[in-house]
Amino acid sequence: MPRRLLYWTFTTLLVAWLLLGGTLDLMRAPAVVAILQTLHYPLYLSSILGTAKLLGVAALLYPGARLLREWAYAGIAFDALGAIFSHLAVKDTVIATTAPIVFLAFAVGSYICRPPGYRVGPLSRLDEAAP
Repeated sequence: MPRRLLYWTFTTLLVAWLLLGGTLDLMRAPAVVAILQTLHYPLYLSSILGTAKLLGVAALLYPGARLLREWAYAGIAFDALGAIFSHLAVKDTVIATTAPIVFLAFAVGSYICRPPGYRVGPLSRLDEAAP
């Protein structure tokens, strides 16, 4: 399978997950509230996470946002790892703990397969010439 097709497959799955999750977070859907209560997190966290997820979608899809895209991938990784360890800490169900692992796998696949034009390179020629 060509690398570009893999990139768009992983990125589409990731963006769909972020759009759905971000929207449900901002709406404070009952499922989101239940998860936050299970993890012993405050309800206002859903507003922060929902906003960050939707901004992450914009950063992933806007072609000229190479540095911003790197930050989005980092934020997605922090979110997923935090969710994994939070579910493990409260001894949540296997399904609840596995979901953020799948989410992280989509992000890693998207990141690894991203095209060269979406990667961050040296900021200037001076960076290449530095000893």
